[in-house]
Amino acid sequence: MCTVCGCGQASVEGKAVGEHDHHHHHHHDHDHDHDHDHDHDHDHGHDHDHVHDADHAHEHDHGHVHTHAHAHAHGEEVHSHDHDHGHDHGHGHDHGHDHVHTHDHDHDHDHDHVQDHDHDHVVVAEGSRHYGGGIAGVHVPGLSQDRIVKIERDILSKNDRLARDNRRALAEKGIFALNFVSSPGSGKTTLLCRAITDLKTRFAISVIEGDQQTSNDADRIRATGVPAIQVNTGKGCHLDASMVGHALGDLDLAENSLLFIENVGNLVCPAAFDLGEAHKVAVLSVTEGEDKPLKYPDMFAAADLMLLNKSDLLPHLDFDVAACIEAARKVNPRLEVITLSARSGEGMEAFYAWVETRAKLAARAH
Repeated sequence: MCTVCGCGQASVEGKAVGEHDHHHHHHHDHDHDHDHDHDHDHDHGHDHDHVHDADHAHEHDHGHVHTHAHAHAHGEEVHSHDHDHGHDHGHGHDHGHDHVHTHDHDHDHDHDHVQDHDHDHVVVAEGSRHYGGGIAGVHVPGLSQDRIVKIERDILSKNDRLARDNRRALAEKGIFALNFVSSPGSGKTTLLCRAITDLKTRFAISVIEGDQQTSNDADRIRATGVPAIQVNTGKGCHLDASMVGHALGDLDLAENSLLFIENVGNLVCPAAFDLGEAHKVAVLSVTEGEDKPLKYPDMFAAADLMLLNKSDLLPHLDFDVAACIEAARKVNPRLEVITLSARSGEGMEAFYAWVETRAKLAARAH
């Protein structure tokens, strides 16, 4: 999960986005002290790989070569340090975190020892293993559930502060912003191109496009005649409030206008990141299966509107619209749903009416 891994190196139209460069600058000095008291004496040599997520004290009774990788989280930053120790010494562990030890012995066999001191909170049933049973709702090798929660809170709290800044800046100009989220291939860009073509005589419109690589989608949006900024996230699988804040600075946003944000195609991570939008709009195509909201509940729980797209294909598919809507509302009873086709235009006017009503409210509040 991205709130833990901190993945990605973002760029806005080819300009790198620094982690601490959104509206202000930060300077960090980090000092790390690592004390390892090892005293090993053993009849054979081991190669050990240890992954530690907490401070620990070892006393060992055998000779080892140790490689220690330590992960330290500072806000969004995770620092890793490798330490190689050659020891002759004696062994006693006192710790509360995940250890993975791999031993290669001079005799005829290898041993893999997994010591899981904080438990993975894995729910095991016949034919399945569920790794979301802990308090963090996610499993990360080498990190305890408490540590995962702390890192996630640190990352999301900073993102939420930046999202509030974005929301305030948009509200001051009466701009109505929507964050479009979906899996890849749901038809988001085609939907936006159709909507922009139909709405640009009623509203000034700007677009922020999110993808890991290329400016293909931004180029398609610009071809409709409206400004678009491409944000490439690199290895990252979602936009965040910092990226959007930089993109807002590159757009000349008109008062009382529309801002469409097309997030990276992903039904998991974008659910956790507020960008400063008025609403998340989940786009689900009828080619994806009616149980998607149950498989990816966080996204549909975070959305205010679901657009059931590609309805023109329904005659050719075994897709139960009613079952899909029922599944979505099990996850989110307040979710509004519009069935439409960006290709044929069916249902698009209902979507435009939904947008216009809320855009006028945003303009009046301004």
